Amino acid sequence: MPQPDQSQAPVHVVQLTDAHLFGDAAGTLLGLNTRESLRHVVAQVRREQPRIDLLLCTGDLSQDGSVASYEAFRQLSGELAAPARWLPGNHDEARVMAEVAPELVEAVTDIGAWRVVMLDTSVLGATHGLLQPDQLALLDQALATAGGRHCLVCCHHQPVDIGCAWIAPIGLRNAEQLLARLKGYPQVKALLWGHIHQEWDEVREGVRLLATPSTCIQFAPRSEDFKVSEELPGYRWLRLHADGRLETGIERARDFELKLDFNSPGY
Repeated sequence: MPQPDQSQAPVHVVQLTDAHLFGDAAGTLLGLNTRESLRHVVAQVRREQPRIDLLLCTGDLSQDGSVASYEAFRQLSGELAAPARWLPGNHDEARVMAEVAPELVEAVTDIGAWRVVMLDTSVLGATHGLLQPDQLALLDQALATAGGRHCLVCCHHQPVDIGCAWIAPIGLRNAEQLLARLKGYPQVKALLWGHIHQEWDEVREGVRLLATPSTCIQFAPRSEDFKVSEELPGYRWLRLHADGRLETGIERARDFELKLDFNSPGY
């Protein structure tokens, strides 16, 4: 019997982002234990996604940049038993992340009919994001050599205005350079990020722009000042089809009991 052409099969992807794990297993944000919330999100993924071809972890995996926090993230997310790619966010220590999981920080992954590009927008000691020249060069090379593959580009910081005034200054400072490059490559189908702790989904000039809830606390959409939402932790699933179509959705850890303590140390 002939084997199915795997290059034509849809690629099943899950995105986890902004886990903010501490080295201390008891570490919390606003009273929420971030390891416990991640554990519930992973359990939700296991119930709903029997097949995962690639797990994308798009930054702020750690809150304190500790070895123990990355080891905990690797253990908890490893329950999904899927190939994974990590990239750093503004709370991460990229060097420590690479030491703990060197094989998970590869920037370019070809899978099925798609190429996935992971861009590091973190700036040492800063909250905002920036694509350094080496990352822009990496993107140029990855897109120019993609051949017939469709492309999904991932980063941590938001590259567009999401209507939250307080978060705008800590987005991607040179987003125009990124978006201009994507415009030149019609094989780029989507740009995926984290950082904003909320869902975002729009299409601009043929590119799907997507952001995903955190696996811990959520930020309130359209807020002028810092404001936390009481929505549940969640994740994003994606189906990357061989013809370039993309299906995606957000799911939340419905059995997680959200209890926030606004008198405890904040985000």
